[in-house]
Amino acid sequence: MSKEQTVYIGGLGVISAIGNNVTENLDALVSGRAGMQAMQRLQSVHKDTLPVAEVSLSNEALAARAGLPETISRTALLSAIAAREAIADAGVECSKWRSGFISANSVGGMDKTEDFFPGFLEDACSGDLKMVVNHECGAVTEIVADALGIKDFVTTISTACSSSANSIFLGARMIRQGLLDVVVAGGTDALTRFTLNGFNTLMILDQQYCQPFDENRRGLNLGEGAGYVVLVSGAVAATLSKKPFCTLSGWCNANDAYHQTASSPTGTGSLLAMKGALKKSGLSPADISYINLHGTGTQNNDIAEGTAIATLFEGHYPPMSSTKSFTGHTLGASGAIEAVYAVLSIKEGLVFPSLRLQTPMKDLPFSVTTVLEKKQIDHVLSNSFGFGGNCSSLVFSKLQ
Repeated sequence: MSKEQTVYIGGLGVISAIGNNVTENLDALVSGRAGMQAMQRLQSVHKDTLPVAEVSLSNEALAARAGLPETISRTALLSAIAAREAIADAGVECSKWRSGFISANSVGGMDKTEDFFPGFLEDACSGDLKMVVNHECGAVTEIVADALGIKDFVTTISTACSSSANSIFLGARMIRQGLLDVVVAGGTDALTRFTLNGFNTLMILDQQYCQPFDENRRGLNLGEGAGYVVLVSGAVAATLSKKPFCTLSGWCNANDAYHQTASSPTGTGSLLAMKGALKKSGLSPADISYINLHGTGTQNNDIAEGTAIATLFEGHYPPMSSTKSFTGHTLGASGAIEAVYAVLSIKEGLVFPSLRLQTPMKDLPFSVTTVLEKKQIDHVLSNSFGFGGNCSSLVFSKLQ
C-alpha cells in the first residue's frame, strides 16, 4: 500500500463498563478488572438473574459530559462522549478538512421508546412523543454529528455485532478513494430491555459472568458503551501535533449465509473475513502478533470462530483473547471498542487476557491467553461477527 493510500489511526475514544475514557479502560484491561455486575440502571424482571456490563454513569452525568440534553437517548450520549474524546485525542479540526461521521448502532433510541410505551398503552392520548422521534438508528448518528459539527458525510451502519467494524473500514475506503480526509468512525449501543429479552429468548445469556472459549461456557453477558477511532489520510497525519498510533492495513466483510442468528459450525464466514483482511493488508497468518477474538462465550460462536482460526493459523497460533470478558457484548459498539483495544495493544505492547477461563476447549488445538503479556505487537487482527452471518475482520499495523 502506497503512502497516499495509507489510512492512519489518529485518535481514540471509548466509554464502557470498565471505564469512562481511554485511560480508564486501559487501566482496567491491565489490572484485570471486569465490568459485569447485577443490573443497577436497567429496570428488568431479570435484574437478579442476568448480570450485565453497564456504564457506571447516570444519564444526567452522561449528558453533562456529552454537552447534550439528558432527554436524549443514552445511545447518543455514550456516542457523543467517546467521539469527542477521539477527536480531542487526534487534535484534528474537522471543520478544516472534508470530514465524515460514520457511526453504528443496533438499538437506536429504543431506551426512550421503552419508557414511552407503558403510559401510551394505558391511554393513547398520554405520553410525550418527543421520546420516540429519535427511535431509529440513524437519528442517533445525526444528533451526534450535529453536536460534533460534522456535515460533509454522515451515515449509519447497522449490521448487528459487526456494525462498528464495518463503520471503520467504510471510513478507510472513503479516505483511500479520496472522498474524505478525516473520518470519525465507530459505534454505540445502550442496554435496553428489548435486547436483553431478545437475547434471553435465544437462550444465549449467561446467568454467571461469561467465560469465552471455555469448554464449559454457557453464554454471553450484554454490555453497553461506545468506541470511535479518528481515521486520517497521509496529508492530514502530516499536520497533526503527534504521531498517529498505527495504520488500518486490512479489512474484510464476508457472509456465510448459514442462519439468522448462528454462525456456521465450520466458521466459514469467520474464515473468509480473516483471510480477506490478511490479503488486503499483504500479511500472512504468521505476521499476526495478537488476535482480539469476537469471543462472545456462546457455544456456537466460540467453536465457529475457533475452528476458523485453527484452519487459517495452523502451525502458528498467535496469542489471542476475548476482551468481552471485561466489557460484555456491547453489540453495535463492540467492533469499535475492540478496535480501540487493538490499537492500545500495539501502542503499549500488550496482549490483554481473557478472564475466567478454567478449562480450554477440547476441540481446539490452541488456548486463549489468560494473563497479561508484554511483547512487541506489530499487527493485530480484530474480529467482529454478527447475526445473519455478517462477519468482519480488521488488521491494525504498527507504523514502519
